[in-house]
This record gives sequence, structure tokens and C-alpha cells, in this order.
Amino acid sequence: MTVETTRICVINPNTAAAMTELIAAAARAVAPPRTEIVAVTNPMGPESIESHYDEALAAPGLLSVITEMERTDPADGYLIACFGDPGLDAAREVATAPVIGIAEAAFHVASMLGRGFSVVTTLSRTIGRAADLVGHYGFSRQCRGIHATEIPVLDLETNPLTGSILTDACREALRTDGSDAIVLGCAGMADLTAEVGHAIGAPVIDGVAAGVGLLAGMAAMGLRTGTASGEFATPRTKLYTGLPTNFGLG
Repeated sequence: MTVETTRICVINPNTAAAMTELIAAAARAVAPPRTEIVAVTNPMGPESIESHYDEALAAPGLLSVITEMERTDPADGYLIACFGDPGLDAAREVATAPVIGIAEAAFHVASMLGRGFSVVTTLSRTIGRAADLVGHYGFSRQCRGIHATEIPVLDLETNPLTGSILTDACREALRTDGSDAIVLGCAGMADLTAEVGHAIGAPVIDGVAAGVGLLAGMAAMGLRTGTASGEFATPRTKLYTGLPTNFGLG
């Protein structure tokens, strides 16, 4: 009997290759046996995603990654490794396999680990987007607070104080919010998950790891995005003009 390998494509929606390596390591650390992690850096867009503008300009590149894989060698699942979950609904329209965002994945896992959770993210300007996603995914009751460390995304790996700042922020979030778990609000924090969890003595959820686990389970169950309502069916073929010319389907 041939044992098939599950392929999960983890897409870094920003263009920082070093962050892709960090994300890939976090994904492979939790991948089940016979699961291949294919990590891809967005070929175009911002080097970090810290605003609505960044998210909008990151979406075309990550969609191009998925549409190209669908044409050549489709994955069994796609993970969008940015806490804003940019382009998620659009990605579900063009992928034949399930697509998950890391914020979505982390919220689901955190909601099963206690009465409530807190989110600790990078810059305070991203708190509104995180709050929007909490509500959109239906976790307003479980999410007890969203907190910023004021560390820019690209500084997470270079600031020698990142670990201590993040740990202190997570500990304070637990105390202030009365939460049972912490969700890390950036894929660039993935390598600090175990360190912070050990220091604060509470579950700390990285969306990259959570997303890989969920996608692997979905693949094992043979699941895919439903299209019965028509909303997530493949978009109609039409002409795209100007820069989006190559994004036309069909």
C-alpha cells in the first residue's frame, strides 16, 4: 500500500525571506508524519504588513502563489501566515484545497483551552484589524483583550529585548484580562512561543502551528472549502486590465 504525503503550502504574505524561514521552521516543528511543508515568500508586495494599505498590496502576490500552484502542483492545504489574514476569502475562491489564516486558526485553538484568551501583537495600529477579525470569526465573547508590544514586525528578530518585552506583555495581559491563554499576533513571533509559554505558565498559541495542525487534520478527512452557496466557487472568467492582467482566470 502506498502511503501518500500531505503537502501544506505556507505562504508568507510579506517579502521578507528571513521571516519565511522562521515561519517554515515553526510549521515543520509541528507537522505530523508524512506531511511536507512548502514555504513560499510573496513575490511582490511590502516587506512587512502593518497597515490596511500593506494588507491590500500583499494580497495580489499571495493569490498569484496559490493560482500558480493550482495550475502546476496543487497543495492539500494553504496557510496564509500573516495575522491580518489578508486575501483569505479570495484565496478560498481559487484554491481546490482548504485555506486558513493564522489569526483564524489561533482563535479557534485558543477558544478550546480556557474561558477566554488575550491577543498580544506588534504595533497598536494593528489592534483594530485584530478586533475586526475576532468579531468576524465569532470570538468576541472569548477574546478578553488585544495588546500591543510596539515592536515593528521587522524588528522582532533584531531587537535583543523582543523576548523579554513579549513575555512581560503576555504576563500583563493574562493579569489584566483574566485570560487563560495567549494568542501571539504575528507570524514573526512563532519562534518565541515555547519560551513565552514556559515563562508565563499559560498556553501560548502561535497561529502558524495552529494552522498547520488544522490543515493536516482537514486533509486527513478529505475536506475542502464548500461551494454549494456559490460564494466560494471559482470566479467567473473576465478581462482584467492594466497591472492585474495576469490575474484573469480561465
